[in-house]
This record gives sequence, C-alpha cells and structure tokens, in this order.
Amino acid sequence: MDHTAPIFKIVKQALIIKKNPFPWTKAICAGFCAAIPAFIGLLTGNLAYGMQAGIGGFTFLYVFNEPYAERAKKLFWVMIGLSLSVGIGTILAPYTLLSALMVGVIGALGTFIFGALQIPGPAAVFFVLCFSMTAGMPIDPTLAPLRVGLVLMGGLLSWVIGMVGWLFNPHAPETRAVKKVYLELACFLDSIGTKNYNQARHRSVMQMKNTDDILLAGYISWRSTDLYNRLILLNHHANDIFLYVIERFTEQSRKLPPELVAAVRGIVNSIDDKKDMQIHIRQPVEMDEDIDQLFRKIFDADAILNEPVSKINQEIKIFKRPLRTVFGGAFDKNSVVFLSAVRYGAILAIAAIVAYSFDFYRSYWIPLSCAAVMLGSTIVSTFYRAIQRTLGTIIGILAASIILSAKPQGIFIVLIIFSLTTLTELYIVRNYALAAMFITPNALLIAESSTHVHKLSIFAAARMTDVLIGCFIGLIGTYLTGRRSASSRLPHAMAKTIRSQMQYVQALFSEQSKGFSFEKIPAQSKMHTNLDNLKIIYTTALGEISNNKNALGELWPAIFSMEQLRFYLDACLKMKDRPILPDESLAQVLFVFESMASAVENKRSVVKKKIPEITGFSKIQKEIADLQNALGEKHFNK
Repeated sequence: MDHTAPIFKIVKQALIIKKNPFPWTKAICAGFCAAIPAFIGLLTGNLAYGMQAGIGGFTFLYVFNEPYAERAKKLFWVMIGLSLSVGIGTILAPYTLLSALMVGVIGALGTFIFGALQIPGPAAVFFVLCFSMTAGMPIDPTLAPLRVGLVLMGGLLSWVIGMVGWLFNPHAPETRAVKKVYLELACFLDSIGTKNYNQARHRSVMQMKNTDDILLAGYISWRSTDLYNRLILLNHHANDIFLYVIERFTEQSRKLPPELVAAVRGIVNSIDDKKDMQIHIRQPVEMDEDIDQLFRKIFDADAILNEPVSKINQEIKIFKRPLRTVFGGAFDKNSVVFLSAVRYGAILAIAAIVAYSFDFYRSYWIPLSCAAVMLGSTIVSTFYRAIQRTLGTIIGILAASIILSAKPQGIFIVLIIFSLTTLTELYIVRNYALAAMFITPNALLIAESSTHVHKLSIFAAARMTDVLIGCFIGLIGTYLTGRRSASSRLPHAMAKTIRSQMQYVQALFSEQSKGFSFEKIPAQSKMHTNLDNLKIIYTTALGEISNNKNALGELWPAIFSMEQLRFYLDACLKMKDRPILPDESLAQVLFVFESMASAVENKRSVVKKKIPEITGFSKIQKEIADLQNALGEKHFNK
C-alpha cells in the first residue's frame, strides 16, 4: 500500500489555484497605504520612521465589502489596536516572558472579537505582527509614544483611503446586496417546477439573511438617508414576495410565466439612486388568482422607489442586537468562538516562549508564522496553510535574493514596497502560497532597509528557520487541541439550537406574545447565536482528521432545515397578525421540538410525531416536519 499518496493529495489540494477575480482596487490601495508613509519618510530624510508609519498601513487590509458606516468604525478600532500593539510591545520588549504571554493575550482577544462579531479578514494576525516585530526594533520603552504616533498616522491614511468611496456612493455595499437579493429571487421563481427548487430556495434565504446583516450594519441611528430607507423597504418586500411564493408554489407546481421572472430582474436595473426610471412590466396573458397577486407584489416592489419620503420613514423599523448580547452569546464554554480564541492564544504564547527562549535571529517570525498558519479554521486547512507558507517563503527568499542583490536605494525601495504589497493582495485571493512569495521579499526588504544590515544570508536563513518552527508549532498545537473537538460538540450544539427554536416558537404563538414589541423577544437573539455557533461547529467538524464525512454529510439536511426555519420565524416575528395557537396544539409543537432535541443529544434517531396545523404559516409547519424527517435516520459521529 502506498502511504505517500494521501500526502501528495493534500499537497496538491493545498496548491490549487482558485479562480477568484483579482481585487485590483483593494490591491492598489493597499500598495499606496504601505508605500506613501515610506515615501514621506524618504522625503523628510528618515526612511526608518516612514517604515514604522507604514505599519499602520496594515489597517487597510481589514477593508471588505461592508457598509461604510461599519467600515468607518472597524478601521478606526483596527488603527487603534495596531497602534496599541506596537506601544505595548515596545514597553514590554525588555521582558521576554511577559512579552510571550502578551502575544497569546492579543491573539486570543483579537480572535474572540472578530469571531463574535463575524468580521471576515485576517483577524488577530496583524495585531500579533505589530506587537511581535517590536522585538526586532531597538529596545527602548521610552520610544513607545513616538512609535504609537507613527503607526496612528499610517493608520489614519489607510482610514481615509478606505473611506474615499463614501464620497461618491455612500450606500454602494447596501445597494449591491439588495440587487443580489432580487437576482436570487428571480432565479428562485425560475426554479419553480424544476429539480433546482430546493437549491434555489436555500440560496435565496442565505442571500436575504446576508443582506439583512449588511443593511443592519449600515444603519446609523442619528442619520438616515432616503436611499437607505428605500433599500430597507425593498429588502422587506423581497422577503414578502419570497414567503408568498413559498406558501403557494412548490417544486411540483407548474412553471411560472417568464414575464414574472423578467419583471423581478428588471427591478435590479432600477435599484440605483443615479437613475430615475420605472421598469415596464409585461403582464402575463394567462393568470390565476395566485399569479395575479404575485404579479401585483412584484409591481409594488418597483413602486417603493417612488414612494414619498414621509411615508417611507413611517414604515422603517430597525433593531440591532446589542453588543453585550453578541459577546455574551460568544462567551460560553461550548462556544466555538470562545474555545478557538483560547486555543489560538495558548498555542501562540507557547510559540512565543519558544522563540524568545532560544537565540533565534528575528525571533518574532516564529509566533507570526504560527499565527498565520492557525488562521485556518480546521486542522486540514491549518495543514494547507503550513504547506503554502513554507513553499511560498522558499520562493520568496529566492526573489528577495535577486531584489536585494541590486541594493535598491531611495525611491526604488518605495516602488518595490508598493509593487510587492499590491501583488500580495492580488494573489492572496487565489492561493496563500502565491501571496507568501511576495510577503517574504517585502518583509526582508523592510528589515534590511530599516536596519541597514546588508547580510541577506542572515535574513534568509532566519526567515526560513523561523517559518518552519512556527508552522510546526501551529500544526502540532492545532492537531492536539482541535482534531476532534468540533465533532464531539456537534450533538450538544444541535440540541441547543433546536431547543432555542422551540422557545422562539413558544414566544411567537403563545398568549404571552400579545403586547410583545418587535425587538423584545430574547428567544430570537438566543436562537441566532446558537444556530451561528452550530454552523461554525459543523464546518469545523468537516475539516477534522479521522471523522466520518458520510455521517456528517447526512446531518446537512437537518442544518439546512434549521436555517430555513430561522428565516420563517424571523419573518413571522415582523407580522402583526400572528395566530395564537391553542394550548393543546402549542404543547404538541413544543413536544415535537423537545423530542428532536433529546434524541439528538443522546445520539438516537428521531421518532416522527404529529405536527399540529399552524394556521396561515404552513411553511413553518412543513419545515418542522422536514427537520424531523432529516433527523429520523441520522447517526452522529461517535
């Protein structure tokens, strides 16, 4: 038997080049954020200060497709965090053990905050980098204020560049998100009567949830624009159309008239504040009552763009979960976010202790490599990152040899930093190994230029040694602490989610729901937290070693049903005419949920039970039945 085959397969998968489009705008802006401080330092005769200010340019790497209201806050706190990391690192530099422990604290705190808030991006990596690289600077705690100020100035430049788009189109991310909702809605209408119905339905639900999150992130309590309010109403109306279709049309229904699908796609073209236009909707020749009502709803969606502002403002209701609720839900012994943060911080601290306890040159590359490798969410993805970083670093050192052999000076250093940073951001969306090819020469160039030591062999050997040690510690730590942790927590997380959905149903359809305001049902927040945690656990479990992927695959329909049920319950919460279930019916519904939760918790198949009718909300009743069926013959990983 050939035991090398799996290894070659893993290496091959780690080196797959994704076909993601190049983010040209972000890459070029990142290049400017790194190069402009160095250029200013060059002009003022102090390149070293310019390089230190360039550290603040890492702020721009946290820019993603979020609303500008959220981006402004996020980049501000990232800028503050990077500056504090440099300042604390400078103060603690003489105390190696304390510094090593603080690396772990920074890594854990950054991982927890980014995980709890579900912020995409490099999370704690650049905070760890900023703290760690102070160990390679001259040790002088009195320089902390100067370094903090330089990094703040570089961060401020990144904040300004990141927010430039707001001047031209302040609601561009929200507008794109609403357009995507109507595009997915059109695909869903087109899927009725076909085998693609369930897949299109799931895509629509996920896009609606994602758009809800984006619109909520763009909300500013003290400032609300006409366009933003119209986008909120358009998204609500898309939800209304979707729910209407779910109630009256199924996979077995006949195909809808193509005019309806074309009308929904036409709405996408009119969702633009720079255009004052109405779509021309062709009415189907033959219509029954259901299709006629759907046609009217689609027509009303376009009318929202022309409603009086006064009427729109009266209909807008916004509710955001308080931060204390979000962090409280993540701060739980069974929360993957909390456990991942603790694991990340602990392994990072060990890597830093190893780095600082031995005579390694530029020892901060060890915890940094460890932090970058552990950015993978599973043991398999961590192994991929280790392969990518190692191979990318080797090639990067060869590239650095060519660049530094020419001994670039002055403006050429600035141009090279700009080029390498831009290429890093371009290729990181394709494969991390390609990005590491440009990260390495960039890091070596900055180190060589700031220290004025022309010994490439020292830098290259140190970089290679430290990367290998950091990757090894990250891999071993992740394997020992996380190879089966997600799989073992999956039954408990599923049971907890089912029970929170049970509590949500009780709050919605019981006598107690009378008088409840839209935002005062804590069961909703609890259910969202539990389901998000469950999905993270499930994804992590799929990437663990020695799991039963077939058994995990069988659980996906159940998680799919929970996601659909979340959407329907949230939609029901916004309706004022919810029915009140009789005590007997409500008790039976709750009994069905508890039976499912108990069976899952004890790793048994679910025994099907009768689900009473929920008048006016047959989709909720059907989804509970689908969840029960999905759990009927499933077996958990033991």
